[in-house]
Amino acid sequence: MSTLQGKKIAVLTSQEGVEKAELESPIAAIREAGGTAVHVAPKLEPVQSMVGDTDKDATFDPDATVSDVDAADFDALVIPGGTVNADHVRGDAASVALVTAFVEAKKPVAAICHGPWALVEAGVLPGKTLTSFPTLQTDIVNAGGSWVDETVFHCPANGWDLITSRNPDDLEAFNATIAEVVGG
Repeated sequence: MSTLQGKKIAVLTSQEGVEKAELESPIAAIREAGGTAVHVAPKLEPVQSMVGDTDKDATFDPDATVSDVDAADFDALVIPGGTVNADHVRGDAASVALVTAFVEAKKPVAAICHGPWALVEAGVLPGKTLTSFPTLQTDIVNAGGSWVDETVFHCPANGWDLITSRNPDDLEAFNATIAEVVGG
């Protein structure tokens, strides 16, 4: 039996600048493990992906809007990176409210690269240890979290699971940890 059989996981992006691999790879891994991945964005308009934060690539159609979903309907949340994407997610009040709802419901949240900016904005990092793209270290510490430089870090503190990774090179470990924690 697949580890995520029967699990429904939201994957939250903005409309712009999501790192292509950090969107595609977790969605594919969730589906390969038997789970349902639901791509959520502020609007039902194409989401622009980037490669290396600088080169436009494919567009992806979201499955639902942030305002149309409820954390109660999901088992976990994944937040891909991409500098522009992460900046737009943390600047969107409805997206930040969705992140907060997952944390308040004690549901696992996984964020990669610049994705943890949404967690900084949501104010949910006190007592948590995480990794990210290195330039977020100061933001994470200033938000009350502890930062480590590891491929993937799983922090179950404060009653909810946080899974984080640094960049697209860490996707294999990131995806495996999501499957392990959510499928647990």
